[in-house]
Amino acid sequence: MTASAPRRVRVRAPELTGEGGWINTGGRNLKLADFRGRILIVDFWTSCCINCLHVLDELRELEEKHRDTVVVIGVHSPKFVHEADHRAVVDAVERYGVAHPVLDDPELATWQQYAVRAWPTLAVIDPEGYVVAQHAGEGHVHAIGRLVEELVAEHEAKGTLRRGDGPYVPPEPEPTTLRFPGKALLLPSGTFLVSDTSRHQLVELADDAETVVRRIGSGARGFADGGPREASFNEPQGLTLLDDGAVVVADTVNHALRRLDPATGEVTTLAGTGKQWWRGSATSGAAREVDLSSPWDVAVFGGRVWIAMAGVHQLWTYDPATRTVAVAAGTTDEGLVDGPAAEAWFAQPSGLAATADRLWLADSETSALRWVDRDGQVHTAVGTGLFDFGHRDGAADRALLQHPLGVTVLPDGSVAVADTYNHALRRYDPATGEVTTLATDLREPGDAVVVGADIVVVESARHRLTRLRLPEEAVRVVPVDHRTRRAATEVAPGRLRLDVIVRVPAGRKPDTGDGSATRLLVSSTPPELLLEGGGADTHLHRELELNPAVPEGVLHVSAMAAFCDDMASGGGSSADAGEHPACHVHRQDWGVPVRLTEGGVDRLPLVLAGPDEQEAVYQTP
Repeated sequence: MTASAPRRVRVRAPELTGEGGWINTGGRNLKLADFRGRILIVDFWTSCCINCLHVLDELRELEEKHRDTVVVIGVHSPKFVHEADHRAVVDAVERYGVAHPVLDDPELATWQQYAVRAWPTLAVIDPEGYVVAQHAGEGHVHAIGRLVEELVAEHEAKGTLRRGDGPYVPPEPEPTTLRFPGKALLLPSGTFLVSDTSRHQLVELADDAETVVRRIGSGARGFADGGPREASFNEPQGLTLLDDGAVVVADTVNHALRRLDPATGEVTTLAGTGKQWWRGSATSGAAREVDLSSPWDVAVFGGRVWIAMAGVHQLWTYDPATRTVAVAAGTTDEGLVDGPAAEAWFAQPSGLAATADRLWLADSETSALRWVDRDGQVHTAVGTGLFDFGHRDGAADRALLQHPLGVTVLPDGSVAVADTYNHALRRYDPATGEVTTLATDLREPGDAVVVGADIVVVESARHRLTRLRLPEEAVRVVPVDHRTRRAATEVAPGRLRLDVIVRVPAGRKPDTGDGSATRLLVSSTPPELLLEGGGADTHLHRELELNPAVPEGVLHVSAMAAFCDDMASGGGSSADAGEHPACHVHRQDWGVPVRLTEGGVDRLPLVLAGPDEQEAVYQTP
C-alpha cells in the first residue's frame, strides 16, 4: 500500500511582479507559470541584511543537491532607499555570488502579495503552484531540504514533477583589478593591503593605490591555510595590523579570523571553526574551538583585537597572548541601546577604528556612529534606531547617515565615516558635536585610510581605491530624511493578540535541554505605544495593550525556537548525529509598522515557521 502524502496547508501562490525586472536570466522575464513542475523556493531578501546573506550561503548546498528539481529565486525587497536603485541590486547580486534568478521588487509588490513581514523570509511553492511552507529568519534549510524530498516523491508519483535545468544565466565577468573590495590597510612598507571581497582574495597594491604587487589566496571560495597560492578565503573584509607585523583578516563568510604574514604570504587561522555561531554555542574559550558569526571588521584596542561580529550584533575580542576569544559587548538583540557593554544592543556592526581611549564603530543597520570607552560603556554619537536614516549634516543629535560600513580616525581627532548608502564620506567632530560631509559621488564607500594629507577611500561599487585630499571645508548637501519603506499594518486600538507561528518540522521535537525551547521579546517605538505586553517571556503568544493616544509606531518582536532531531521518529541517525541528535535554532527579529485605526485587526500573526493555519496569509492579485 502506498503511503498517503502528508497533509499540508496549500494556498495558491500569487504572481511574481517587480518594477525592476529580472536579473540573472539573460534578459528573460519570468512568470510563475514558467516554474510549473518544479519546486520553487522564493527568498525575500535585501542586500543590507546579514541574516539574508547567511540564508544565501545556506541555500547554496540545497541548490546544488537538487538542481534538477528545485529552482531558487530571490525577490529583492529593499529596506533602505539606496537598495531600491536597480544598479545597486545588480551590484549586490554579483557582490554576494547569487547564482539564481533575482526579481527586483523596489515597490515591495510581491512582498505584500505574499504577506511578508521580515527579512529574510523563504516561501516554498510546490510543482502545482501552491505555497506549502513559509519560514522567516535563518536556519530553516534543513527543514526545507526534508520538505523538498517529500515533494519530489509526492509529485513524481503524481506525474506533476518536471526535471531539468533552471533559468539561471550567469553575468559576464568584468576585467577589473578589484571586484567589490571591502576594506584596506596601509602597511608599514607604504603599500596597501585590500580585501578583494568578491574574488575571495587579498590584494597588495603599490603606493599609487592602483598597481598590483601581489595577490594572496586562490581566488575560489574556500577555507584553507597555506602559502599565497594555496590559501583560500570566503568574502574577506576587515584588516588590522598586530605589533609583530602580522595582519589579522576578518574572513567573513568562513566565520573566522585569519593571520597573514606579509613577509612570506603565509596564511593561518587564528580563530573560528568555519561554522556559524548559534544561540547556545560557546561565547568564550580557545579561539580555534569557538564558532564565530560573520566577523566584518577588526581593530586593535586595549591590547586585544576587537571584532565587529555583524552576524550576531555584538562586539567580541581576540587576545593574541592567550589565543582566546570572548564576547565583549552586546546581547545579540538587534537595535540601538547604550549603556554597560553587557546590556548594549547593536545592529550589524561593520566598521571599527581605535584611538587611545575610544573604539569607534559603524553600526550599519541603525545607520549610527557609536563608540565604546575604556570603562566598557557604549555611547551613540549619531543615529536613532533601525528605521530612521538619510543625509543630514549639523548637530549630531539631528544628523542622519544611511547604512555606514566604515569608520576612520583623522589626524585632528575627528572621525571619518564611510556613509555607504549615501555614497559619501562624512565627518564627526567630537569636540563640537557637529557632522559634516567631506565628499560625495563615492560609489558605496566601505572604508578609508589616511595617508599623510590624503585619505584613500575604498569605493566598493567602483572596484577601486580613490585618493582624495582631506578637504579643509565641508561640502554642502541638501538634507534628506527617510524611514524604512513598508506599509503599516492597521490594528485596532487596545488589545492586540500577537501570535508567532511555529510549526514543529517533521522529524523534530522542541529542544528543552536547557529550559524552554522558545523565547519572545517585545518592545515598541515610541515606547509609549505599548501599555502592556512588553518584555521577555518563553511563550510565543502574547496579549498586547496598545495606547490609543499614539496613532502609529513600530512593534519590535524577537522570537526564538529551538528543535532537535527526534531520533525515535527517524529524524536523525548515528551517521549524521553521533549519539546525540542535531539541534537547530530558528530566530527572527521583526520591526512591524502599525497604525491604530478603528476597525483594524486585533490579531497580528508573525510566521517564524509556518504557514499560519488560522488564516490564509497570502493575498491574491
